[in-house]
Amino acid sequence: MGKSKAADLLRQRGLPVVDSDVIARAVVEPGQPALTEIEQWFGKTCIGDDGRLRRDELARRVFSDEEARRKLEEILHPRIRAVWQAQLQTWRNEDRAIAVAVIPLLFETGARDEFDATICVACSPVTQRKRLGARGWSDEQIEQRIAAQMPVEKKMTLADYVVWTEGGIEVQEWQLERIAG
Repeated sequence: MGKSKAADLLRQRGLPVVDSDVIARAVVEPGQPALTEIEQWFGKTCIGDDGRLRRDELARRVFSDEEARRKLEEILHPRIRAVWQAQLQTWRNEDRAIAVAVIPLLFETGARDEFDATICVACSPVTQRKRLGARGWSDEQIEQRIAAQMPVEKKMTLADYVVWTEGGIEVQEWQLERIAG
């Protein structure tokens, strides 16, 4: 959809940004309790010879099995939420006027009420599929990931603001400028 680029643009404006995708990668590093719990629930096939999470194998399992995806979310979401909540509290304590949390599943996880305002970064389904395909994902993988989330149209109606990422970067910058001031 373009949320990473939007986060980069906000950082360039000097706004503090915490990204739950970055946190999600950190909480499954070797030695982290979440990785141990994933191995216990999903088996050793999800852990590589180097002791790191095999994201491809785990994704194959959880995006084809709703119960497995829910279990993974039970393992990861509370840990991820605790990290971004702590970071936001630090910024509140520093009296920051604006801070940004990038949370792809904001509405799905019920986190919306923790924020003064929300921005949905969105694009057309054709562009979304093109961008996901550029990551090397198959059509089946793309459809599984899209199906696992709330439809973007619904997210757009729930958000306070929408940044439409079909245009050039200048258009996205302009939209973010109008929102963030």
